[in-house]
Amino acid sequence: MIKMFVVTLGVNLGVALGWWLGSQIGLMTGYFTAILGASIGLYLSRQYCRNYLD
Repeated sequence: MIKMFVVTLGVNLGVALGWWLGSQIGLMTGYFTAILGASIGLYLSRQYCRNYLD
């Protein structure tokens, strides 16, 4: 259960950071950087779970 929480938190932080960075340029840039941030957050949080929570 904690792994799911960590992954969800990582994805949400990635989306928020991506949106914040991209929306300063424009709406569609914010959207695409949010998707990129979600992908990076998913990858990093799953790596964290694999290395430290197993």
